[in-house]
Amino acid sequence: MARISPILTFQFIISSLLLSSSAMTLVSGESHGFVRSIDPKFLGLQREKLTHICLYWHDIVGGPHPTAIDVVPPPSKSSPTNFGLVRMFDNALTQGPELSSELVARAQGFYASAAQKELSLLMAQNFAFVQGEFNGSTITLLGRNSVFNKVRELPVIGGSGVFRFAKGYAEASTHTFDLTTGDATVEYNIYVLHY
Repeated sequence: MARISPILTFQFIISSLLLSSSAMTLVSGESHGFVRSIDPKFLGLQREKLTHICLYWHDIVGGPHPTAIDVVPPPSKSSPTNFGLVRMFDNALTQGPELSSELVARAQGFYASAAQKELSLLMAQNFAFVQGEFNGSTITLLGRNSVFNKVRELPVIGGSGVFRFAKGYAEASTHTFDLTTGDATVEYNIYVLHY
């Protein structure tokens, strides 16, 4: 029977340990089966930049052509906050506060009355740009909107097109509110980090 030299055995053990150690580093640092790290440049991502966008959101709930409709009415007519109401919208986002101002994007999403003691909404919306340098891109906002606060802050949770990997926040402040119709114009100042 052939005898293996102790030096070869030692080299084999050391080589095996080194290979398994580097393989473990590769698995733990780079890949976990279906997950792997990649260089952002692989996706064409360059340097991150901060963009400020100011738009006016027009919510029309009354009249012959509403842009916001109830999809779930409030379960109780006695709730002062309309708790449980869910309203879907497709609102104009314009450059100025007038509805006749230049249309830049559409705000598409829903808001739901989510508080029993104060008027506070859960808002989920995409700002879908329809012209200009951001045409075809979206910014997605999701958050709490306490509508009677002077300024409300909603997080930017993502986007598409120019705004892939977007993050940031939006400040919303009511420009006008009609107590009779429920129509509102809200100024949105969005600060978004994107590539």
